[in-house]
Amino acid sequence: MILTLRRSSSRASPNRKNGRLDAGDGMGWSTRPPSWLAILALAAPVAFAPGACSPSRAIEAAQVLADVAAGEMPSRLKRIRPEPTRTPVIYQVAGRRHAGDIYEPGDGAEAALVLVPGVARAGKDDPRLVAFAKTLARARFAVLVPDIANLRALKVSPADAGNIADAVQYFARRGGGKDPSVGLVAISYAVGPALLAALDEDTGRRVRFVLAIGGYYDIEALVTFFTTGYFRERPDGPWRHLAPNAYGKWIFVRNNVHRLSERADRAALAAMAKRKLENVNADIADLVAKLGREGRAVHALLVNADPQRAPALIAALPGAVRADMAALDLKQQDFSKLAARLILVHGRDDAIIPYSESEALAAVAPRADLYVVDSLAHVDLGLGGLVDTIVLWRAVYRLLAERDAAPPPAL
Repeated sequence: MILTLRRSSSRASPNRKNGRLDAGDGMGWSTRPPSWLAILALAAPVAFAPGACSPSRAIEAAQVLADVAAGEMPSRLKRIRPEPTRTPVIYQVAGRRHAGDIYEPGDGAEAALVLVPGVARAGKDDPRLVAFAKTLARARFAVLVPDIANLRALKVSPADAGNIADAVQYFARRGGGKDPSVGLVAISYAVGPALLAALDEDTGRRVRFVLAIGGYYDIEALVTFFTTGYFRERPDGPWRHLAPNAYGKWIFVRNNVHRLSERADRAALAAMAKRKLENVNADIADLVAKLGREGRAVHALLVNADPQRAPALIAALPGAVRADMAALDLKQQDFSKLAARLILVHGRDDAIIPYSESEALAAVAPRADLYVVDSLAHVDLGLGGLVDTIVLWRAVYRLLAERDAAPPPAL
């Protein structure tokens, strides 16, 4: 069977093309949806949704899932819904100037959402992200995709939460109506800044829901995983292992290299990350030899394979690096004040962020729906394909239910 939905950077082994790590962090798809999705679209209201109140929404959810699977290829949703429009926009919030794209349904929006680009060089113009934004617009969401420079530079910063908050404020204000609120959709590392924005008191009252795909909760657990491959489903549980995608490790380096005080350390680590992102097998021994005290502390964490040593190695990182990690650590946040509903989707085979992170988010959020599937990364879903598709269909059904509960925006 063909994959229905995946994060293309989250493969069980590093995603390489001639040794190059995949630098995309967005939605991916198969080139053709499986034929049984059409059967599911007809059977879903009876067979898989006994508690659902809307058979038409159940059918639509299957059509939306199939459209994600199809990417830019034909699908039933493309045949029955007009092509969305994509319009560049410049907007200001509190004097801060931003750019982005707005996707509007050809037959009218029923709700609005902000789609946060992933950590990808093409940013809002990544073809995978464009295809996903169009699917959401076909599902009658008005979609704003902000242009966030850090994410295009393969970095994640606490400041990104401010950019996302501004996008939410602008789009909610633009939508008007009785209840000016929007949804948020974020993927992988971008889930952190998105949830920080949703946890802000002023911004949070404008966010109805957050769809988080493959997100994280605990920064220390995340760093332990992408350096060693070990994770726990609960703090006192046994260690589990999954070969991590080296992409996460070198994104961490790119994200923090400018926080080191010594120029030589910054230059050596930046060169390491560049080599490894271009060719995961690249030799960096010459650069390791140039590292000073701070650089050696970062390198020691990168090469560590023992999860028990990870906390001490993280504590030995330069103070500026630890401060930035703490600012992005969702575990330090008070989720009791999160007003938005969380829709969490994660794959057990995620080699960038383990599924246990979404489980942890679900445990602390007041209102959360968790959808864990065996595969969001492999091209072949194998025998579990139909079961995974049903779980993903349920997640899309929940998303559409949030759309239907929202007052229509006055766009």
